[in-house]
Amino acid sequence: MTSSEARHPKGSRKFLWLTVFIVLLFGGYSAGWFYVADRVKAEVVSAVARMNRGDVRVECDNPQVGGFPFRIGVSCDHLGYEDGSRQLQASASGFRSLAQVYQPTRALAELDGPLHLSAPGLGSIRLDWDRLRASVRIATPLPERVSVEAEGLKGTSEASGSAGSPLFAAARTDGHLRPNGADIDWAGSFVGLTVDPGVVDGRILPTMDGSGEATVKDGVALLRSRPKSLRGQAVDIAALNLASGEAAVSIRGPVSVAEDGLIDADLVVTVSNPMAVADVLATAFPERQGPIRQGFMGLSLLGNEPSMPLKIVRGKATLGFIPLGDIRPVK
Repeated sequence: MTSSEARHPKGSRKFLWLTVFIVLLFGGYSAGWFYVADRVKAEVVSAVARMNRGDVRVECDNPQVGGFPFRIGVSCDHLGYEDGSRQLQASASGFRSLAQVYQPTRALAELDGPLHLSAPGLGSIRLDWDRLRASVRIATPLPERVSVEAEGLKGTSEASGSAGSPLFAAARTDGHLRPNGADIDWAGSFVGLTVDPGVVDGRILPTMDGSGEATVKDGVALLRSRPKSLRGQAVDIAALNLASGEAAVSIRGPVSVAEDGLIDADLVVTVSNPMAVADVLATAFPERQGPIRQGFMGLSLLGNEPSMPLKIVRGKATLGFIPLGDIRPVK
């Protein structure tokens, strides 16, 4: 027997054992994946059952777990939420979430529209979009970060007995939340927002872009307690920006709501290109365009980006030394 003939059986056995090892490894992985999938599905069903208590009802029709072999995610044919005590209702079409097996703490989710919402003070509205996607960095006791992005977002009223009327539309929107100690940080933006004149008493508003950052004080406790009112809450606004073409307004400072609903705030308002802002306001409030243009002409003497203090003390608002009137208590 030659040396090459002796080595050939050994090489064949090595290949055979390698094949057996791969088959066993994949078989074990597959069994583990389907075991975890069954546990995830059971936990989804159990979680939905736990949330269905008292006046709260949650629906996840036909829950399924998929994504084999390298992903795992949950899907529902329909999502529903109802809180009878708060008169809140929400329902949407298909929902899908997905996480990589090797990165299970980062999950992505997509929601199919339309989303129907109903709440006191909001009425019934329908939200549609071209694409809505969310991402979550899972942690305990709260997620490290939650982000939502939407493209082609549209809102329509769903008044009883009518075909509905348009409310707003935005080319792109996004929002982000993350815990910061006992507080919750928020950041968000929108591009190409248009508001239907019917929403603002027939007034004409231009297409707008906006962005903002704020911190909700004691936001973690707020999420857990789910209060029915904004009374007793406080927000520190790092920046709220609104722009239309060359006209832009920015607001920053703390805002709080007392237990009796009266607002206190110590804000700074910065106006970029005052005369461009005056044009926007004069179009929206034609009956006041004379005083508006006169006031902003005086403001433009302070420069192209003047800042003014906006103070609210127990619901009484003043801009600089100009009284603006009273703000109704928050319910």
